[in-house]
Order: sequence, then structure tokens, then C-alpha cells
Amino acid sequence: MKQKKNIAETVRELAQPLADQFGYFLWDVEYVREGADMILRITIDSDSETGITIEDCEKMHRAIDPILDEADPIEEAYMLAVSSPGVERSLTRPEHFEICAGEDVMLKFFAAVDGSKSLRATLVGLENDEIVVTVGEEEKRFPRKSVAKCETVFDW
Repeated sequence: MKQKKNIAETVRELAQPLADQFGYFLWDVEYVREGADMILRITIDSDSETGITIEDCEKMHRAIDPILDEADPIEEAYMLAVSSPGVERSLTRPEHFEICAGEDVMLKFFAAVDGSKSLRATLVGLENDEIVVTVGEEEKRFPRKSVAKCETVFDW
């Protein structure tokens, strides 16, 4: 079986031209186990005022499905899900950190930092594989490999 990371990158290469054609930003591609199922999740975004609608997700799903069937990058059974990243989104790729600079983020660490496993801060960006944030007026840097999750925060 191909490695999950390779599958996600292969699918990203297949999905990118479609996303571009439809005017979407290909936010992420994940191939993950959820319970007993394998899920291929393609996440798309848009600069439009409405963001991504259910119709956009259906359009992308219908367009990518036959391409995936023909390319056959996944040997096992899986479910295809196309979605929006939502207002609270995980930052996983370098471009995510650039796009979301200036936004509030929640960092979750693998091991406690200054006695806490999480930190809310304002994202500055990603530099030399370090996540750069500000807390108040203080700039802090954390090696990317020490951060389990970085996601934007939306105050409801």
C-alpha cells in the first residue's frame, strides 16, 4: 500500500487543476482513518463573499471522482469528502501561515511550554520552520515540530 502522505500529495496534484479551473483555493488534502473508515478529504476555499457553498463542494466532488477512479491512487476502499475549511481552520502548509498572518491562533504543543500545552496568540508567520506569534507585545517562536496543531480562532 502507498504511504498516506504520498496518497495525499498525489491527490493534491490531481485536484489542483480542477480547483484552479473552478476558481477555488485547494486548502488541504488528507487521507486519514476515522473509526473503521479511510477518508480522503479535499478541502477547498474561495475568495468570494459567500465562501464555499455546499454546491461548490458537490461540484468539486463530481469533477474529481472520475479522475480519481481513472488514476486509482488508492488501493483500499475509502470515502471521498469535499468540504470547506470553515472559520476555524488548521494550518498545515507554509502558504496557510502566510494567508492567516495577523489572525488569532491556538497553538497546541506536544509537550508543555512554560507549564501549558496550549497558547492563544496572534500569528506573525512561519520562518525557518518556526511558527512565529505575538502574545501582547512579545514575539515568540516555536519549532514547527513541537506544535501538534495550529488553528485559527474565531470568537463567536
